[in-house]
Amino acid sequence: MPRRRYRLFTVFSVVIVILLYRVLQNSWDPQPLRPAVVGRPQPPPPPSVPDAVVAAHVKTQFPLKDTGESKPETGHVAQEAADEDSIGAEKLVEKNKNENAEKGAGTKGPSSKAEDAQLKRPSSNNMPQVDSDSTLKPGTKPVQEQDEHGHLQRPLGHGTDDQTTTATTTSNQFAKPTKVHWTKPKEHFPLPKESIITLPTGNAKKIPRIQHVFSPEAEGPKKKRLQRQAKVREQIQRSWAGYRKYAWMHDELLPVSNQSRDPFCGWSATLVDSLDTLWIAGLKDEFDEAAKAAKNIDFTYSNKDRIPVFETTIRYLGGLIAAYDVSGGASGGYSFLLDKAVELAEVLMGIFDTPNRMPLLYYNWRPEYTSQPRRATSAGMAELATLSMEFTRLAQLTAQHKYYDAIDRITNGLIELQKRGTTIPGLFPENLDISGCNRTATNRRDAMSEAAKAQVDSEVVLKPPQGFSEDGADKESTGTSDRTKLDDRLERRALSSLQQDVDAALSADKAPTANNANNAKPQPKSQVPLGADGSKSEWDCVPQGFVPGGSIYESYHMGGSQDSAYEYFGKEYLLLGGKEPKYQKLYEDTIESINKYLLFRPMVQGDWDVIFPARIRMMSNGASPRVEYEVTHLTCFIGGMYALGGKLFGREKDVEYAKKLTDGCVWAYQSTATGIMPEHGQVVPCPNMEKCSFNETLWWQALDPIYRIRDQGVSEWEKNALEREQLEKQKQELEQQIAQMDTEARIEGLETLGEDDGDYGFQRETSTSDSTSTSVSSKSNLLERRAAISVEPENVALISSDGTSSQTTTSKEPSPNDEQTSRKAKSDELDDSDNKQKPSTHPGTKIPTLKNEYHSRPEVHIPQNYPGRSGWPPKPLTHEEFVREKIQEGIPPGYSSVASSNYILRPEAIESVWYMYRITGDSSWMEKGWAMFEATMKATRAPQANSAIDNVLLVNPALLNEMESFWLAETLKYYYLLFSGPDVISLDEWVLNTEAHPFKL
Repeated sequence: MPRRRYRLFTVFSVVIVILLYRVLQNSWDPQPLRPAVVGRPQPPPPPSVPDAVVAAHVKTQFPLKDTGESKPETGHVAQEAADEDSIGAEKLVEKNKNENAEKGAGTKGPSSKAEDAQLKRPSSNNMPQVDSDSTLKPGTKPVQEQDEHGHLQRPLGHGTDDQTTTATTTSNQFAKPTKVHWTKPKEHFPLPKESIITLPTGNAKKIPRIQHVFSPEAEGPKKKRLQRQAKVREQIQRSWAGYRKYAWMHDELLPVSNQSRDPFCGWSATLVDSLDTLWIAGLKDEFDEAAKAAKNIDFTYSNKDRIPVFETTIRYLGGLIAAYDVSGGASGGYSFLLDKAVELAEVLMGIFDTPNRMPLLYYNWRPEYTSQPRRATSAGMAELATLSMEFTRLAQLTAQHKYYDAIDRITNGLIELQKRGTTIPGLFPENLDISGCNRTATNRRDAMSEAAKAQVDSEVVLKPPQGFSEDGADKESTGTSDRTKLDDRLERRALSSLQQDVDAALSADKAPTANNANNAKPQPKSQVPLGADGSKSEWDCVPQGFVPGGSIYESYHMGGSQDSAYEYFGKEYLLLGGKEPKYQKLYEDTIESINKYLLFRPMVQGDWDVIFPARIRMMSNGASPRVEYEVTHLTCFIGGMYALGGKLFGREKDVEYAKKLTDGCVWAYQSTATGIMPEHGQVVPCPNMEKCSFNETLWWQALDPIYRIRDQGVSEWEKNALEREQLEKQKQELEQQIAQMDTEARIEGLETLGEDDGDYGFQRETSTSDSTSTSVSSKSNLLERRAAISVEPENVALISSDGTSSQTTTSKEPSPNDEQTSRKAKSDELDDSDNKQKPSTHPGTKIPTLKNEYHSRPEVHIPQNYPGRSGWPPKPLTHEEFVREKIQEGIPPGYSSVASSNYILRPEAIESVWYMYRITGDSSWMEKGWAMFEATMKATRAPQANSAIDNVLLVNPALLNEMESFWLAETLKYYYLLFSGPDVISLDEWVLNTEAHPFKL
């Protein structure tokens, strides 16, 4: 019995041990997935493939599915395919590879050596090797960044701006949204190392002295200058404090509501843009905090789908480089700022990965876009040509020639366009087509292919045009020719200027005889499209260089969309130490053309000696050019450009023009109620470039171009008023007669009802009936006559679109009763008046009227009830009344119109004032600048910092709750420099980009 008990105990113990073992084992095993709970996000599964590998091999148009990994290390940003020069960039970026990781991000999955090698060095066997003027290789089709209507083409399933790509898993449709970061893509059109354009070499050319040699400063002027400098510094501190408190790490401060906004990818635009301003103003603690914060900006992610390349380059890239330079460079303790500049530049370099190496100026950075080949489309001149200084300076600091190569190809494209000739020699149109594709020739080529196919399929054999065969002989077409046939009707419609390009394209496209559109198989989207005859094309267009982008007109001016492109010609020459002479030629050709075609003198009051550049629209239909004598804030940079270039290239006449151009903007500031010039306006020009006296009559006529028609309209209105008065009187007389008849009829009716004798009453009723019938007939006649008199409000004099005066009436379908009434009215005494009042229908524009006031001439009597009647317009304005109302609205003397009266804290005017002071040494420019500063501070002061205002023509304009990053980066910086010593950012030691970021020479 004890032995049995022992055995039972042993068996029981073994069972217990086995159960414990299984329980412990199951506790270490992965638990099965539970059903997802609606509303509760589930964690994504661990990654199996690194993000970088997925991005490098993505071939689909659907968004990538992020698996919850950490964002790519920034060290990968600097990897350059098959380029030994990229090693330096890698080292600069490697320092920050772990500092930009998001809090709570997972660990990056393992990657094999083969995968890493594939990321660092794309295989030359899998990528077409092309140069700047190469064509696409078969099997590769670039994605159009925009369609023909300017709309972006998005891959299927991609969201809009401010949306993040959402990760999905097969096991849980409620996975937590995650961010997809930029990763360095495989280049689609890599450049061979030997074709990369390098920085100019050799000895630097001797650069003339640019800045004035200042004499020792007297104690009184120095004290005054330092007091003003201190006040500017206070405003810098105040604006920075507002940003620091309410918009830290955001792009911009909203200074009225104490909020923020992110128009520039959310990469702390104001912070980066203001770094060098803080350093120059001596705010070193603020600079230190901001610089360290900039180190944590993640340039591999943005809520925006597209990167605005121009703004990002001048604000972010320029700001980081300048902050690195002013803080001491490599030995200054902030060398990581250059690392961040390289990090951003590596992202931006993807914009040049196009067949002709021209940039995508609104860059879709997400992996599903960068994995596809693309080509550039159209570009504004300023956006295209304002990249040179930033990428050149980065190339100088890193010895990475690829940065200079990228922008030098743009410059060469501009030079090639000038050699072919623009409508205004020396200048460039506002919009350019930089795609490298002749769309017109492409469409014609495609149309020719369709015509050839129609010939092949037609029952009637058509003869090709003479001389079209390859050997030049006139061969009859049998429908099996080895070349596409051209219908002679298409040939007659062809543009002669494109004929050679089309012929060259047709020669390149030789079609196999057995391959036509009928037996051609559908091709995948990734392959090159086929022509109508089934032949493959190496390029989906006829190649070309830069061409004007406008089809209706070409616009030439110095304002927005063009300004900084011309500014960079001279500055790039200076930055390169004079080693590249082509920039001098570009600058000089520009200045000569501006002087000859654009400059004009405005008609102004006082003894001002000022000039401005106009805007010219060259019409493609051969019509006369349209000239706009504009005054815009953005063109005020031109004074500084003329002054700098004049000193740089020994052109003293340019410096004299610079004084007049800058004084023009000073005049524009002093002419308004706020002391600030408007954003955009037009002025009355002098007959020529000689000074002209102010003529008030001409100014009034410019304010009211239709003054002749306006006074004519008033005369017609007064004439109609007299006619309406007469008709109103006649109508009142008729109404009185009708009312009297109604009264008599009621009295007579009451008498009839009062008779008691039936027989006698019957006789009276019969007798009254005849009288009543006569009365009714008379009354009906009166009612018809009254209805024929029209004094409706539609009888008002109008001014038509062609400048003629007419009358109009409301749209109303005539009824038979109306026609009958009209015919009856013509038979009585009012027919002539009625015909006079009958208006003719004519579309037009009403003459403007004075606000809240009714005007009438004493000699014209207007019915008392006329102004008060619903729908009746008041009296039109006379020429004098219209002009005086304009003047009351604040339009300054000399202006013909003010299209945009706001001020958004722009720096261009004070920029040129600073250049003039530093180059001429004339202290009067400091006085002019101080008046501008005080006016600006008074009008724009907000609860926090300063705000844009809505109307500079009013004494008390409204705040718009906007503070652009250039307020600290440029405007306040230029004011501070104006009252600083000449050794602070000397023009002989520094060159400033268009965002006022100084680069060391």
